[in-house]
Amino acid sequence: MQRGDVVVTVPARQWAAWLAEGDLAGEAWTGLASFFKVPRVPNVVEGDRVYVVAHGRLRGYAPLVRIAHEFRGEQGVYLVRADGAVAVTVPGEIPGFRGYRYRWWDRRQEIPFPDWRDP
Repeated sequence: MQRGDVVVTVPARQWAAWLAEGDLAGEAWTGLASFFKVPRVPNVVEGDRVYVVAHGRLRGYAPLVRIAHEFRGEQGVYLVRADGAVAVTVPGEIPGFRGYRYRWWDRRQEIPFPDWRDP
């Protein structure tokens, strides 16, 4: 079974709302955790990276803090991040997808992405 960093997609229609949640790359941490719902528990541990894809591009990652099974009274599987988001991308387009996937590129391919917020 594969283990390690996971990749999730923020749908284009939710991008502005996702940005408004805060705790983004280059910003000071608000002290609040952020939750991302996935369909099942991935094989990850604290400190693995949760990468975000939006508008066909890798936008960056944040370290996984924990996996939660409830958020605002709703049951599910949630990847929880807090501080430490980093804006990076890799060459090429990444089509959006549901759920999560394990990172398929070598970390050495990652490059800074200063315009990561732009659709």
